[in-house]
Amino acid sequence: MKINLSLLLLIVLCGLYSCKQKAEPPSEDFKQKWYAGKAELSSYDLQQARYGEIRNGEGILIFVTEDFSTDKLVKLDEPEKTNDKVRVLKMNMTKKFVTGIYPYSMMLSVFTPVSKEGKEKSIKADCSSQEWCGQTFSQLKLNGSNYNWQLHSYFEKEGEQDKKMDAVLMEDEIWNRIRINSENLPQGKVSMLPGLLLQRLSHIEMKEEEAVLTLSNADTFFIKDKSVQMYTIHYPAAQRTLQIYFESSFPHEIVGWQETYPDGIGNKKMLTTKAIRKKTIWLDYWKHNTNADSTYRDTLQLMHYGK
Repeated sequence: MKINLSLLLLIVLCGLYSCKQKAEPPSEDFKQKWYAGKAELSSYDLQQARYGEIRNGEGILIFVTEDFSTDKLVKLDEPEKTNDKVRVLKMNMTKKFVTGIYPYSMMLSVFTPVSKEGKEKSIKADCSSQEWCGQTFSQLKLNGSNYNWQLHSYFEKEGEQDKKMDAVLMEDEIWNRIRINSENLPQGKVSMLPGLLLQRLSHIEMKEEEAVLTLSNADTFFIKDKSVQMYTIHYPAAQRTLQIYFESSFPHEIVGWQETYPDGIGNKKMLTTKAIRKKTIWLDYWKHNTNADSTYRDTLQLMHYGK
């Protein structure tokens, strides 16, 4: 049997490098929407599970594109002066709620390269949590085929942690993948890194877990006048399920989410955190920081301070 050596070499190389081609740029619709110099701001009514009870609060999702340094992994102040950059979609999620007398303030940021395929690994995610007992900060940073994870915690049992993990799919990047290209959302059984906010609330070990991912229609959830899809992330071993609801049509706005898992201290019980969208606006919010600009908080139906 005669073997074509060139073909054999190609097969070997494909096996080594997965024949991955250079990512294609995003669509024109995407560019017109996301490269216009504004951010998408959405407010949510939040019902957050904590200490075995449901707490009322506020949630915010902010999506915006930025030029990001591939070396320093920070936003570039002068992107036109360097080639060390990649265009990312950034998501900021904030949660504010009260447990008894004291408040919680939590924030998650995720940075995902923009491409037509929407399959590129997110290059960074970080999370902070502040409440009256203390504060914590955790971060995942892409380094080749690994994520470096660090935790800086006020609490003795956690302290300072630093570990290396395989760069598998991050739960937290799913929000960005929905916005970039929902048609390429992964489905089936995968290894996944659980969300950083959930890791903070549950104090679980940070490691990859088996998850089952499904995409389905959910036309009757939250809003009735638009087609809505539901993306489900289920962790069988942890008995935890996250469902993200988003509009089927571009730009796939997030209309809400719910998350069910064992919560509490001691005898934990299954509780469901829910968030339902109140309002969405597009705004270059970083230019609106005067007292007069607080009217935008009224538009988003957000709480005012000092009133």
